[in-house]
Amino acid sequence: MATCLVVANSLFRPPKPILPHKHHPLQPISSHSLPKSPLNSTFLKPHFSHSDSCRFRLIAPASLGETDASSDEPLPLVGEDSAAFDLGTQNIVSWVYFTIILGVVLFVLDVIWIDNSTGFGKAFIDAVSTLSDSHEIVMLALILIFATVHSGLASFRDMGEKLLGKRAYRVLFAGVSLPLAVSTVVYFINHRYNGVQLWQLQNGPGVHQLVWLSNFISFFFLYPSTFNLLEVAAVDQPKVHLWETGIMRITRHPQGSSHRTLSVPSSILPYCIPVVISLSFQMVGQVIWCLAHTIWIGNSVAVAASVGLIGHHLFGVWNGDRRLAVRHGEAFEVVKKRTSIIPFAAILDGRQKLPKDYYKEFIRLPYLAITAMTLGVYFLHPVMQAASFRLHW
Repeated sequence: MATCLVVANSLFRPPKPILPHKHHPLQPISSHSLPKSPLNSTFLKPHFSHSDSCRFRLIAPASLGETDASSDEPLPLVGEDSAAFDLGTQNIVSWVYFTIILGVVLFVLDVIWIDNSTGFGKAFIDAVSTLSDSHEIVMLALILIFATVHSGLASFRDMGEKLLGKRAYRVLFAGVSLPLAVSTVVYFINHRYNGVQLWQLQNGPGVHQLVWLSNFISFFFLYPSTFNLLEVAAVDQPKVHLWETGIMRITRHPQGSSHRTLSVPSSILPYCIPVVISLSFQMVGQVIWCLAHTIWIGNSVAVAASVGLIGHHLFGVWNGDRRLAVRHGEAFEVVKKRTSIIPFAAILDGRQKLPKDYYKEFIRLPYLAITAMTLGVYFLHPVMQAASFRLHW
C-alpha cells in the first residue's frame, strides 16, 4: 500500500560522453520494493527535463499514511471528493422518483405525527412532559430520546442492512428519526423563552450581526453526505462515504443527515426546515449554531438545548470515526492523520496540505444551494415560529 511521493530531485553534473564499450543497461526494479496492495497502478513516474543538465525526479513508494513535511504539494486523495455534482450525469427519472418519495414521506409524517387531529406527536410531547414541570428537563429528555434512537440506529447500520437491505434500513432510519426530531425542534421553538433569563444581549451593539454571521457560517459545516440526496431518499443505494475534500480539510467530524424541500406539502414545510438544520450539522457547525442561539436567547432553556445538542454531536464524533474505521480500515486511518476534529489544526501543523485552488472545492452547486437556503431560512423564521405555535406542543 503506497502513495507516490517525490523523495528526490537531484541535480547532477553534465554527463560525460557515452562510449560504446561503457553502455550500462537499466536494471529492473526488484518486486520487493513494490507494495502488495497499491492504491493505483503507477509507482514510478520519471520526469524528463530538456536542459543542459540532467534532472531526475524519483517517485518512490511510501506507506499509505506517510506525509512529506518539506513538500507543499497536497498528497493524492485516499477518500472521495465531496460536494461534487455534475448536471450532465444526473438521471431525470431518479429525481422524479426522489420528489415523489419525499412528498409521500412528508405527507405521511404530517398525518401520523404532526397533525394534532390524527397524529401522535402531541401525545408524545405530553407523555415526555410528565417527567418534570421544568422545560429544561423536558428539553434535555427530548434530545436524549432522539439522540439514543438516531445514533443507535446508525450504530447498528451494518447489521440492519444485512437483515433488511440498504434501502429498507434507510427508510426505517428516517421514518423513526424524523418524527422525534420534529418534536424536539418544535418544543424548542415553542418554549425557548420559558426559562430563567440569564442575560439580555439582543440590543447590544453588533450582537445581531455577530449572531447572524455565526449562523450563516455554521451552515457550511454540513457533512458532505447531506448533498447526496438520492441516497438519502434511498433512490440510489445508500453508502458510507469516506470524504476528504472541501470542509473535511478544515475539520473532520462525521455526523449528519440530509434533506430536500421539493414538492413538500405546505402544511409541513415550516416544521421540516428547522429539523433539516438540526440533523445536517457536523459537530463544529452545531457548536457554532448553538452558541449563536444561546447568546441571542440568553436563558436556561437555550442553555439546556445547547448542552444536549453539543453532547450528542460530541458522541457522534467518536461514533462516526469508529464506524468509518470499521468500514474503511486503513484508508480511514490515512484520512484521520491528514485531518483534525479541531478546525484548521491539521492545516496549521502541516498534516493537511491545501491545494492552491482549494477555494474551488466550495464553488460548487451544493454550496450555492446552501447559501440560498441559509438566506431563505433566515427570512422564514417568522413562518417557522407561527407554524410551531399552532401545534400547542
